[in-house]
Amino acid sequence: MGLEIIIFVGAILFGILLYWRESNGNGVYRFLNKIVNSKELQMKPGDKTGFIYQQKLLLRIVYITAFFIILAVVVQFFTPFKIFGSYNGTSAFASMIVGTLIGSYIASFVIKSGEVIEDKTGDLGGIVKDVVEKGKEIVEDVKEKASDLVDDVKGESETIEDEVVEDKPEAKEDDGKTARERLKDKGLL
Repeated sequence: MGLEIIIFVGAILFGILLYWRESNGNGVYRFLNKIVNSKELQMKPGDKTGFIYQQKLLLRIVYITAFFIILAVVVQFFTPFKIFGSYNGTSAFASMIVGTLIGSYIASFVIKSGEVIEDKTGDLGGIVKDVVEKGKEIVEDVKEKASDLVDDVKGESETIEDEVVEDKPEAKEDDGKTARERLKDKGLL
């Protein structure tokens, strides 16, 4: 089991290396494309597609499996190692395919992330300026709305005060009695 894990991790690293290599140049794929396809079906000069680079999942699986089958057949017939002779060899073969596929997707994620970061780095100054300007506009709008609201509240409070003053009943004059004496007069004490 330990050897299989080592093979799997090595295959992931191999997949990363393979994807990175194809992202820099796809000469083998372009050469094979010229041999197999007619002039009308050949790749365009600016096309960067490779065996793994910019391919869909199914085609990646096909190309990776074909590569490892060719490699396994060479090892099987030209060396004393018999890869397909035991379960362990077949299991390691499958681990190499899956590990390489996972490694290619890890590399794809890293390369695309790097491109996005590079694109956004140049625009960072413009983005910050836009955010600051929008923030200033929002603050000004809030200030205007707050001052309008304060003015409305002041106007309403003045009208309410006027109404309260008008509706306020006339205060009766005391006879100079305390509250206790008035309660006694009413018979409540």
